[in-house]
Amino acid sequence: MPQTPHVEHHFTASASVRDVVIGMSDGLTVPFALAAGLSGAVSSTAIIVTAGLAEIAAGSIAMGLGGYLAGRSDAEHYASERAREHREVHEKPAVEAREVADIFRGFGLSEEDIAPILEGFRRHPQQWIDFMMRFELGLEKPDPRRALRSALTIGGAYAVGGFIPLAPYVLVSRASAALGVSVAVTLAALLAFGFVKGRFTGARPWRSAVQTALIGGLAAAAAFAIARAVG
Repeated sequence: MPQTPHVEHHFTASASVRDVVIGMSDGLTVPFALAAGLSGAVSSTAIIVTAGLAEIAAGSIAMGLGGYLAGRSDAEHYASERAREHREVHEKPAVEAREVADIFRGFGLSEEDIAPILEGFRRHPQQWIDFMMRFELGLEKPDPRRALRSALTIGGAYAVGGFIPLAPYVLVSRASAALGVSVAVTLAALLAFGFVKGRFTGARPWRSAVQTALIGGLAAAAAFAIARAVG
């Protein structure tokens, strides 16, 4: 009798989605707080736009560089650990065999079940190393293009997010009026971004939306209050 195949649906947030979340979160929040803070101290939108563009440029470069270095660090760490496992498999095969056996014992396999697996690994040392990397160390081989892609994604997302709160200052001449428009536009963007982020990450979308908007709003409010107090 034919049966309907069982299909399991699991969400897995890709590395690119994570990079967009990192870049967009900071891009929406930091320039928003900067523009709001300057609005409490100056009346010229030209100054705010200039400072905002400088911050977006610096922030996107810094965030992109951070993503690049993180990607390179992951690749270097993987290469270093794989070289170590390569040495141990060839220089200490008995020790590595015990470690493999311990892993399979944890899954309830008997010594009779484990013996042919060990024999197979001895005939295929590269697969043995792959197994140890994944199941002993919990490391997956990183994409060699990951570092550059991460840098461009994070930096680009930061820039896109940063232009949203800054756009009203380009279109409105008075800083106080532009601030009101920026608050409305950015809070709407934060809510939308938080909602989408929640859908992608498996969190409750509306809860994620409110949290994201609340964090961005508090940051901007704090910057505005400090600028007003100092000014």
